[in-house]
Amino acid sequence: MIAEIGHYALVLALVIAVAQSVLPLYGAARNSAPLMAVGPSAALGQFAFVALAFAMLTQAFVVSDFTVINVVQNSHSAKPLLYKITGVWSNHEGSMVLWVLILALFGALVAARGGNLPPSLRARVLSIQGMIGAAFLAFILFTSNPFLRVFPPPLDGKGMNPVLQDPGLAFHPPFLYLGYVGFSVAFAFAVAALIEGRVDAAWARWVRPWTLAAWCALTVGIALGSWWAYYELGWGGFWFWDPVENASLLPWLAGTALLHSAIVVEKRDALKSWTVLLAILAFVMSLIGTFLVRSGVLTSVHSFASDPARGLFILGILILTAGGALTLYALRAPTLKAGGLFAPISREGALVLNNLLLATACATVFLGTLYPLFLDALNGPKVSVGAPYFNATFLPLMTPALLVMVVAPLMAWKRADLAGALGRLKFAFLAAIVIAGIVFAIKGGPALALAGLAIAAWLVAGAFVDIAERIRMFRLPFGDSLRRLGGLPRSAIGAAVAHGALGLVVAGITASSAWHAEHIGVMKPGESVDIAGYSIRLEQVGEYDGPNYRARRAILSATYGGKLVATLTPEKRFFTVQQTTTTEAAIHTTGFADLYAVLGDPAAPQAGSENTDGGWVIRLYHNPLVPWIWVGAVLMALGGLISLTDRRHRVGAPTRSGVRATQAVKA
Repeated sequence: MIAEIGHYALVLALVIAVAQSVLPLYGAARNSAPLMAVGPSAALGQFAFVALAFAMLTQAFVVSDFTVINVVQNSHSAKPLLYKITGVWSNHEGSMVLWVLILALFGALVAARGGNLPPSLRARVLSIQGMIGAAFLAFILFTSNPFLRVFPPPLDGKGMNPVLQDPGLAFHPPFLYLGYVGFSVAFAFAVAALIEGRVDAAWARWVRPWTLAAWCALTVGIALGSWWAYYELGWGGFWFWDPVENASLLPWLAGTALLHSAIVVEKRDALKSWTVLLAILAFVMSLIGTFLVRSGVLTSVHSFASDPARGLFILGILILTAGGALTLYALRAPTLKAGGLFAPISREGALVLNNLLLATACATVFLGTLYPLFLDALNGPKVSVGAPYFNATFLPLMTPALLVMVVAPLMAWKRADLAGALGRLKFAFLAAIVIAGIVFAIKGGPALALAGLAIAAWLVAGAFVDIAERIRMFRLPFGDSLRRLGGLPRSAIGAAVAHGALGLVVAGITASSAWHAEHIGVMKPGESVDIAGYSIRLEQVGEYDGPNYRARRAILSATYGGKLVATLTPEKRFFTVQQTTTTEAAIHTTGFADLYAVLGDPAAPQAGSENTDGGWVIRLYHNPLVPWIWVGAVLMALGGLISLTDRRHRVGAPTRSGVRATQAVKA
């Protein structure tokens, strides 16, 4: 009965989602309070039934119910409990249930916490959320039902993809989906505002916390995915510019621009049309990522499905969602009042420049990711777009964006003194020069790496200067400065933390790219090699049995200055059920660098035997500052969470009052 309960729960959720899509929207158009009141109840009901379906699917995996095809294909009775649970979303069908669960959760949160919204706006927002939910619930039920039965049931399952049997999988997809799906709320607010024909400071105040929550989750999700690929795939890198990696970066860039643009709407009542467009594009980019992962148009370790029929269904959802929203935008956006004016040299001007650079960077990643797919669809030549393209286009756009983001918080609204703002950044300039000089004395170059670390220092020091200026540090007694710090808006503190943390990410990317060292060669037990000042000795290679695999493990001793600093144990694991081999890298980190070892194949195996006389292929990497990438990303998300606790977000937006603005669009 587990599967049947889960299936019927999805059917009931679809029925409720359809009602949520139609009745509140019609009620808002007719100004009918009873119909508009259906929205919150339907949103809560949809979430309850989707949660029930997800719980039933999880139960089927935990008890190894091999009468369910999805469990047979993605689980095994010998798997540890953790991987039975994560197996729920390690496949296409189960991950779509998680996707819809998070979508329903956001709708339920809007229903529960949207009491201060105007009834018509809340009704329209929940209606848009209901439409998205109905589309994806229909997709699950008609093309990707996770509760299908198999008869007769097999004695055991086929197991999960061994590459995905990792603790990182327990957190990476849920955080990623929280980010992807979270932007649906900003999308719903944008479409609802276009229908009403009204975008104002209150609207921006409502949109910002939802956007910020999605941005924080997506930041953590991308960081976890990068970290998982770094230690699990055994290639020593953290970002491959894989199309699916890029697909997660697209909504992050659009969402970052949206966060900053919404500030201008809230503070200065400007950039309304642009902010609405960004809210639409952020979610559209999320849907593009969903399409790439599940359509079969590309082959990637991140892909879930390769069924073209499913891809066409998602493509239809994408076209209807993007096409409908952008058509509405084209019709309604010109009627929105422009809002407050400002000089080019102002905080608004700096945020506009920030938006333009982020939007252009997003466009370059979009083009580089999808251009080969477009050519292939048109039977054109096979084209591979990789790191050289992205390094030549993305990095030059992000460099000025990083420089400007330090100056913007020190500039006044409407009209600013640029020289004065730069003058207050003397400490940041000095820090950038000193760091570049120290690194030049130690490493000597290259010049681009020195510039990258100077920018990193500029970001970190600039964040400190921002807070120091706000609390008048060194100009007031220390106790007074501390009291001013306690009275600062948490949004200001969170922004400074996020900006400074980005400096750590830049430092990690720069150093690990410029001064990365590697050694790939054959080693026999007792032999040593040197890399980045370390002496690495292969002690032995042996085999052992794991919970559901057999493993070959190397033991490497790492010494520095004659002292043993680490013992590295890289492995090759063979999963008997899937007949698949995986690589498990061994990593020793100091916080400032990683020493990374990978065990390869025997150098000269004899047919039918495990002859190790020829030695073993060993890959060694030394990655300076690479841990800072993930530490910085987590701190960026922490800065966002600090901002999210700002009192203005907790108490909500001010209530709209007065007669509807003249820019309202007549139905």
